[in-house]
Amino acid sequence: MATSATVSRNFTRSFSSKLLFSPSPSSGLHFIRLPITSIAAKPLTSHTQGLAPRTASLVSRASASSSSNPSSAANSTTFHGLCYVVGDNIDTDQIIPAEYLTLVPSKPEEYEQLGSYALIGLPASYTTRFIEPNEIKTKYSIVIAGSNFGCGSSREHAPVALGASGVAAVVAESYARIFFRNSVATGEVYPLESEVRICEECKTGDVVTVELAESRLINHSTGKEYKLKPIGDAGPVIEAGGIFAYARQTGMIPSHSA
Repeated sequence: MATSATVSRNFTRSFSSKLLFSPSPSSGLHFIRLPITSIAAKPLTSHTQGLAPRTASLVSRASASSSSNPSSAANSTTFHGLCYVVGDNIDTDQIIPAEYLTLVPSKPEEYEQLGSYALIGLPASYTTRFIEPNEIKTKYSIVIAGSNFGCGSSREHAPVALGASGVAAVVAESYARIFFRNSVATGEVYPLESEVRICEECKTGDVVTVELAESRLINHSTGKEYKLKPIGDAGPVIEAGGIFAYARQTGMIPSHSA
């Protein structure tokens, strides 16, 4: 069977007019010709478009001169601040309980409110609150976690809530795939992977620095340094503010001003 498909800039897909079946003496199959079919794909949409800008604590964001080079911009990013340490299997219901999913991140006031509920679902064994009572932002700009962080449902609200709360990056031993993908797609937090169980060597309140260019985490409270896995191609997408912002920045889709 020979088929072909092309996708043009205006997202119109055209399929070949032929679907050929090779006849054989035993099958009795004959050549079949199907009509040409054109399908105009719907424009790409997502509620991640129009998200209120994240308020992550950055030491050095990329300068305006490097905005034309997303890769360079991502590599210049450094995060510094207090860390909040959690264990393994922190699921999305612990990150943002389902009762708060009615909040719409594209509305600035609801984006802020969503952030105020980040990690509110953690069990009582976490005696230090991630966000203090009557506050809407956390003082912990970096979350350090164990394995399988972000498991559970596929809700995009999980990384959005963390970003809205003031988190710049999560450093975990491993991630649930959907959480990692949603972090990149929304551009809310950097999902960084550690090569060792940093969560067992750091404690909540330690002062840490994450350097993307060096792929390392420095714990200034203990004096130890840890190697991180490179963020790779996901870095420029997050730096741009998410997949749609990156697509506009690189000319994959028209900009808002076009």
